[in-house]
Formats: sequence, C-alpha cells, structure tokens
Amino acid sequence: MDLITVVCGIIFKDDLVLICRRKPEKSLGGYWEFPGGKVEDGESKEESLLRELIEELNLKVKIKQHFFDTVHHYENGAIELISFICETENIASESTDHDQLEWVNVSDLLGWELAPADIPIAKELIEKFKG
Repeated sequence: MDLITVVCGIIFKDDLVLICRRKPEKSLGGYWEFPGGKVEDGESKEESLLRELIEELNLKVKIKQHFFDTVHHYENGAIELISFICETENIASESTDHDQLEWVNVSDLLGWELAPADIPIAKELIEKFKG
C-alpha cells in the first residue's frame, strides 16, 4: 500500500485558524480539515502547499514553520499529513474543494467533525497554544 504525502496549512489570521469542510461528493465529504493537498512529483512540500492554497482557496499565505507530521491509515490507503503554520493577511471566501470555510479558535477545534488524519494535528495545536 502506497503512502501518499499530503501537506496542509494551519492558517492563522488574528487569533483564529482556518478549517474547511469537504464537499459531500468528495472522499471524506462533510469532514472538516486544514486546507492543502497532495505533493506532486518535483515539488517541495512548501511549494506544494503554496500551490494548493492558491488553487483551492485563491489564498496567498506566508509559511512560518513546519509544525507536525502524522500518518493515518484509511480503508483505501495511507497518508502522511505534514502541517505547516502559516499566516495570511487575506480572507478566504470560497473553495473549489470545500462547501464551507470557518475561522475558529484553536481551543474549539475538537468541537468540529475533523477528518481523522487532522485530529492529531488539532490536538497538538491545542496543546501548544493553550495558556
């Protein structure tokens, strides 16, 4: 079984972080996630993240630092999810892959129905940003 490398952005604006709900017809439809996508051949992880965020959200971000990696096994394969802390001055208002976007407090992340691979990242964020 192949391991697919996926990157996601933990995008901060003010003290809120962006999460996006996958469209119902997509795999994991209805789950919330940190936006991003698959790393293409020949791209660095950072290049891939910047490209995906522009493609999906028309959102330019500044990558601040690598944050946390996790591997999750789904029924149809496994993904390595690599997250980066990002900042933006812009507002994402629509998405090609998502039907809803929300800016939420880090402490509230686990109150949303997050995709299984995103949950360890959310827990790590809550731990890092509390207090």
